[in-house]
Amino acid sequence: MLSSLSSTAEPRIAPPSTPTEGGFSPVQGLPSLVGLTRSGLAAHLVASGVSEREVRMRGAQLWHWIYHRGITRFDEMTNVGKALRERLVATASLARPEVVTEQVSRDGTRKWVLRMPSHPQDHGGRAAEIECVYIPEADRGTLCVSSQVGCTLTCSFCHTGTQRLVRNLTAAEIAAQVVVARDRLGDWPGGIRPTDGLVPEAGDRAITNVVFMGMGEPLYNLDNVVDAVEVMADGEGLTLSRRRITVSTSGVVPELPGLGERAGAMLAVSLHAVRDDLRNELVPLNRRYPIAALLQACRDYPGVSNARRITFEYVMLKGVNDSDSDARELVRLLRGIPAKINLIPFNPWPGTAYECSPWERIERFSDIVFRAGYASPVRTPRGRDILAACGQLKSETEKLSARARMMAAEASALEGACRT
Repeated sequence: MLSSLSSTAEPRIAPPSTPTEGGFSPVQGLPSLVGLTRSGLAAHLVASGVSEREVRMRGAQLWHWIYHRGITRFDEMTNVGKALRERLVATASLARPEVVTEQVSRDGTRKWVLRMPSHPQDHGGRAAEIECVYIPEADRGTLCVSSQVGCTLTCSFCHTGTQRLVRNLTAAEIAAQVVVARDRLGDWPGGIRPTDGLVPEAGDRAITNVVFMGMGEPLYNLDNVVDAVEVMADGEGLTLSRRRITVSTSGVVPELPGLGERAGAMLAVSLHAVRDDLRNELVPLNRRYPIAALLQACRDYPGVSNARRITFEYVMLKGVNDSDSDARELVRLLRGIPAKINLIPFNPWPGTAYECSPWERIERFSDIVFRAGYASPVRTPRGRDILAACGQLKSETEKLSARARMMAAEASALEGACRT
């Protein structure tokens, strides 16, 4: 039986955050240092008048305070001289993206709508908003980050795909999502955890894993994704292991070698079908990069091994891709690729034409894959009541109104279709 939500209480909507030092948007024209790479921090120090011989040491100090301690004010940098702190106050801020709203699911999943700084590509000059989701589990805490504002892929089963692409996120905007989440979760040294009992106790790292499975196709923003991974994986800052950072793609074949060589992160591939005609419908990108080309790129993926398996994501759609023959063909297609298959019960959203496969069908499909020698875990649906589950993210301003609560209620009602 699919895991249901933990209680019948309504999801909670928390108030927006109060921006620190004026918010992530530039303070009187000042850029934020939060999210910058080491080279970005060094460039700012040089531009601020720090001598080149000092840049490495001062950059390391800033890095520690921003990414290890999570400070929000320059005067908290106790080992940085007063003169430099004053110069930094005059040239930069430590502001984060603005938390427009926080929703907490009955199962503990948290979804944040984050407002990014104004950008020349933003439609009508309105600051872009993206969604970021935190999923607590007994042995880990996973943060799902976005790489684009909207999406260009129009996958037919995905709610995010119904939102047009606005622009790529910068590397700083991607990395800053981790900083915001750690702020909200009290996930810094000496931080105070939320008191709702839905986040791991103090002393344990609240965020242990990051997945690029939010809004957007990461490989259409590869340079910024690679730089963001560098910030996340730095051992003197956010200290996330590259083996705990997963980049998910719908199959942008030409960019796969570069991802493997440059990021060193784990790879997940949104497959969802075993025939080109069906995948053309579910994942239109398949018309450009069909299944055979995608799987060959996976076989050639840098660093792939039994210790670094590729995860193939497969959404379970009733009567569409969930037959025994589909399961057997999936096993045949993946032969020779170190892989695991992550089966995803379809997460309904208002207006969708698809239904989730019955639990008995998912179990049967999983059993066929498992007996062929592949791990085939079924992803537990999380955050459906706040439209935070896989394929449900879609950030629009009107969702923050009563319409948002109405849509979440509809999604909860539709969830019954996936229960037995």
